[in-house]
Amino acid sequence: MKKLIFLFSAAILVVLSACGGDAGSEGEIDTIILADAGWDSIRVHNSIAQKIIEEGYGYDTEVTSGSTPATIQGLRDGDINVYMEVWTDNVKQAYEEAIEAGDFEKVSVNFDDNEQGLYVPTYVMEGDEERGIEPIAPDLRTVEDLKKYPEIFEDPEDPGRGRIINAPSGWAVKEDIDTKFDVYGLDETMNNFMPGSDAAIVADLTDAYNAGEAWVGYYWSPTGVTARYDMTLLEEPEYDEEIWDESKATEFPPNDVVVAVHKDLPDQASEVVDFLSNYETSSELTEEALDYMNENDASPDDAAIWWMNEHEDLWSGWVPDEVAEKVKDSM
Repeated sequence: MKKLIFLFSAAILVVLSACGGDAGSEGEIDTIILADAGWDSIRVHNSIAQKIIEEGYGYDTEVTSGSTPATIQGLRDGDINVYMEVWTDNVKQAYEEAIEAGDFEKVSVNFDDNEQGLYVPTYVMEGDEERGIEPIAPDLRTVEDLKKYPEIFEDPEDPGRGRIINAPSGWAVKEDIDTKFDVYGLDETMNNFMPGSDAAIVADLTDAYNAGEAWVGYYWSPTGVTARYDMTLLEEPEYDEEIWDESKATEFPPNDVVVAVHKDLPDQASEVVDFLSNYETSSELTEEALDYMNENDASPDDAAIWWMNEHEDLWSGWVPDEVAEKVKDSM
């Protein structure tokens, strides 16, 4: 009798396993997990995608936060299903290895009209008549010029030397800035400062900008910072792939910022992948949402709803009519 009960129980478990199963296994999924690598634009795009995936297609969603390398590896391993902003040239080796191995696939280009590098407030070079600010470094033009101005960008913790704000240590681009320090000789007069987070960069810049003081550091567009403040990207030699690969002594390469999905997702949620394949914005469109966040002290979720109301014709074209209607009704 005990043997029969055991066999019967085992049979029930097999049937339940066949009907329900592991949500992460190939062919079925209940919850779609998106990556948050630590900046606001990816959070806004996550929120837009989550709203459509949840209300339009009926899936649950979650977000996994981590450094760029950790979240890229999570996408390769299947712990993450969707990555709304892969900055392909910032993670070129890992991205190309994963694509070649078939671990994940690019489904669309979110935007490609972006810039990144070392920025200064424009008033540093041009002044600001309305604010009564005279030009602080009128001859500053290039990244290499920075080493001439340690007293302008003085490190408050190391008088006599300047300070350049790098990217946070968990970001792939941080190593590119490190290399530029060496190749341009910036370390002769400037300190390479590692902030703890994007929020720390923004706080430092905001304090300097409000005070009309000199500031220089890594940033990129589209962001709320570049939408809100008048910033100038310092010049570097025109991008050359061979020189870039050898020494990083050029401007940053053109960067396709793509939407990528884990290799199993097309089988697990083909309709969601169809939607993501149509997902396309721009730096300008993205900065609208980021500017809304700044001006209204809004969350990424709030900014996503505002943006979707502003651009209903755009996002509703990414999905079938019946899906768009479900999402609209939920809003």
